[in-house]
Amino acid sequence: MISVSSQTLPRMRQLLQGLFLLWIIGIGIRFGLFVAAVEQGNPQPLFDRPPGVEGFLPIGALTSLKHWFVSGEIDPVHPAALVIFLAIVLMSLLAKKSFCSWICPVGTLSEVLHKLGARLLGRNFKVWRPLDLLLQGIKYLLLLFFVKIILLDMPGYAVAAFLDTPYWAVSDVKMLRFFTQISATAVTVLVVLAVLSLLYRNAWCRYLCPYGALLGIASLFSPFKIRRNVEACSGCRQCSQACPSGISVHAKITVVSPECTGCLSCVAACPQREVLAMRPSFWRRPLPVWVFPATAVCVFMLVVGIGMLSNHWQTVLTYDDYRQLLPMLPYLSH
Repeated sequence: MISVSSQTLPRMRQLLQGLFLLWIIGIGIRFGLFVAAVEQGNPQPLFDRPPGVEGFLPIGALTSLKHWFVSGEIDPVHPAALVIFLAIVLMSLLAKKSFCSWICPVGTLSEVLHKLGARLLGRNFKVWRPLDLLLQGIKYLLLLFFVKIILLDMPGYAVAAFLDTPYWAVSDVKMLRFFTQISATAVTVLVVLAVLSLLYRNAWCRYLCPYGALLGIASLFSPFKIRRNVEACSGCRQCSQACPSGISVHAKITVVSPECTGCLSCVAACPQREVLAMRPSFWRRPLPVWVFPATAVCVFMLVVGIGMLSNHWQTVLTYDDYRQLLPMLPYLSH
């Protein structure tokens, strides 16, 4: 008999992905209106600046992390960048790469594209397995590059100096300009990535995302893992066929892989109840399907809540500061 989770899990994940995508779009619209008010010289903005926009500053967050390690202080200019970064990493430490498969807006759009590609072309293509493994290494090389130049090579005084520059102060506006005043080069890159995502499932996430590489490494320490009841398994391999990361779930007792995103597609595809389950090793019985995503979301909200309560969420920059900084933006672009 088909498990109830095979009907519930995909809908649950799509709902959560959709809600977070709408939340991100709302943040983008509010920030756009805030910046427009600054540019138009309005005495006050119609909407306050949403701190959540700093989630799009992962490189800056890594720099803030180095500053926190060195000085013990959290950058007051864009503190939410570090808070969101820590929340996402902690999610992976406790609940695998749940951010990638349940929350990340880029991951959500990537899934939409590969499903659209499957409808238009009748299928998605697969990369030759040895080449697939080689291409997966690109995102880890990109991660190593950023870790080396920021966490290892960049001295503490240089980090502090960077975080004190106007460039860092308006980095959120520069990020907005990337979308609202997009260059021909950026359009070309995005079109290429979109086409690749139409043809190959999760192409960006699988091969190029350094953020996903970091979370994959962190997820190895997560107590949650896909566990298979070998005695009850029929060996139908539907779990492996459903896995977007190409993991041979049917051949494993416990899935230990940095490529496992915790999407639970394998659990949903299993035709037998309680053969596959996402659970900690100390919990012998399969958990209700909502426990894993609820754990991930709660971790994210808890860390963000701590950031808010500890006054490490709102920027110290005022509306007047933005009015003074935005005219400098063209001179900070190179």
